[in-house]
Amino acid sequence: MTDQPQTPPPSDPPSGEAAPEEDSVPKAEVGVGPWEGKLPEGDHWDPDLLADGDRRNVLDKYRYWKHEAIVAELDSRRHNFHVAIENWQHDLNIGTVVRTANAFLAKEVHIIGRRRWNRRGAMVTDRYQHVRHHPTVADFVEWAQGEGLAIIGIDIFPDSVPLETYELPKDCVLVFGQEGPGLTPEVHEAAVATLSIEQFGSTRSINAASAAAIAMHAWVRRHVFNQLT
Repeated sequence: MTDQPQTPPPSDPPSGEAAPEEDSVPKAEVGVGPWEGKLPEGDHWDPDLLADGDRRNVLDKYRYWKHEAIVAELDSRRHNFHVAIENWQHDLNIGTVVRTANAFLAKEVHIIGRRRWNRRGAMVTDRYQHVRHHPTVADFVEWAQGEGLAIIGIDIFPDSVPLETYELPKDCVLVFGQEGPGLTPEVHEAAVATLSIEQFGSTRSINAASAAAIAMHAWVRRHVFNQLT
């Protein structure tokens, strides 16, 4: 076995010269600056953003749009699926679930349990995503049944069936439990089906926010791209 060349370790700065600080590294600007040229016409344009620039976390096609105009455009083409997550222990995953629901254009996100939830992971996308609160599982189930939505739980139970081969209904609400304890027995009982995500490693389960993204994408593949398997 021959010796392999090794990459030399990074050299220290010359004596008397300070190492560059992270804060001194220029950061790329997000968004766009003030509008240049003749101002566009239309009620959806925001005069303040046109004058000052738009640094929001939105697609380029929504640059300089009023917030309510963006929401109205999204509302015109939202998908039929809803997302719900139980919030009995102030789950830190909820913000990320909301962000993903916005990315996949869910109809609504439903918070079951505590009204307050950690918004950090949402990255302000909750401003563009309808979020509804249900204080109890019973309240949520009554609402879903009244809307004609199939309650689909995502968790690992003895009676769970594979998400990969299940025919997801077009009008449904995908429900996720707390990180750790998972879905409550009340949601499990109310669900028309509980689906599991196939795993191949040593861990028993994956992060709740990751599971939510996989399930939402499965719905999109089936009902937007008509991929049957």
